[in-house]
Amino acid sequence: MVGNEERIARQRRQARVRRRVRGTDQRPRLSVFRSNKHIYAQVISDESGRTLASASTMTSALRDNVKRPGTRDAAKEVGALIAKLCQERAIREVVFDRNGFLYHGRIKVLADAAREAGLKF
Repeated sequence: MVGNEERIARQRRQARVRRRVRGTDQRPRLSVFRSNKHIYAQVISDESGRTLASASTMTSALRDNVKRPGTRDAAKEVGALIAKLCQERAIREVVFDRNGFLYHGRIKVLADAAREAGLKF
């Protein structure tokens, strides 16, 4: 039951973070989800309830470039792509939602890559 305890702990962290982090139309929320095989990023406006931009290792733009989708290199590519998509939609600042995941590894690499590509947190 170790897996169940880890899942419950992540859900608690997710709820704790989500209470404080809200995305607006001017400053949407960058939500990150990490599975064992892939990583996903969405820019969400909680006011209007819409997804403004999304990128993942399964996106056609990255699927051919990324050889191993569960690595830090893949997370870096996703971070750069989501920042590029945000800039095309005139989104300069976001609120980072780590979605209950600890801020290290692939989550941190994705955030750093998005910052380097011009996105402000």
